[in-house]
Amino acid sequence: MEILPDDLQEYLDNHCDPEPEALQTINRETYLKVLRPHMLSGHYQGRVLSFLSKMMQPRRILEIGTFTGYATICLAEGLTDDGIIHTIEVNRELEEMLNSHFKLTNVGKKIKQCFGEAAAIIPALDEDNFDIVFIDADKKNNYLYFELVFEKVRPGGLIIIDNVLWKGKVYGADPDSHRGDADTQVIRKLNDQVAADTRVEKLILPIRDGLLIIRKK
Repeated sequence: MEILPDDLQEYLDNHCDPEPEALQTINRETYLKVLRPHMLSGHYQGRVLSFLSKMMQPRRILEIGTFTGYATICLAEGLTDDGIIHTIEVNRELEEMLNSHFKLTNVGKKIKQCFGEAAAIIPALDEDNFDIVFIDADKKNNYLYFELVFEKVRPGGLIIIDNVLWKGKVYGADPDSHRGDADTQVIRKLNDQVAADTRVEKLILPIRDGLLIIRKK
């Protein structure tokens, strides 16, 4: 999942704020108990999400794809005193683990969990003035989620999409080198669509598997 060389990533990890103890525990438990633990945001990306959230001082955040709650907690660190993060997860089997993870932190009371299909839940949400949306779910629906949340994000708000470099497959000297890879084509199309969207400002950060940061004008 890492785009950057191991030695550079280690240097970056060692020169940002340390990983909070609760998140260290969640990291360990995820790798011990959950399939595909590499889906976890991890230390450095988690600090980036926390940093962005603290800069925005959001009152409302939406996360699409909770997994084991690591990024949820990082984003919640920047919430205002009355802030709430709504987080959507399709896998209900993770609920018990998520509850135990959120209890390890002082932001658990600010987390509102939703279980089910994001495409059905997003339109039904009462909130319509999100400061930050983080999309880290099934990649084939990334652009659908982007469109569904767009009108629910306030002007100046952020939409953040994970895994947009897709292990380096979306770029390269030969643009047709992964023509047969459906996931790569979907993510490449997403990146191209957002790049051409005049409603937003955007940039990709080469962090882990690529973070697309989108600011609504």
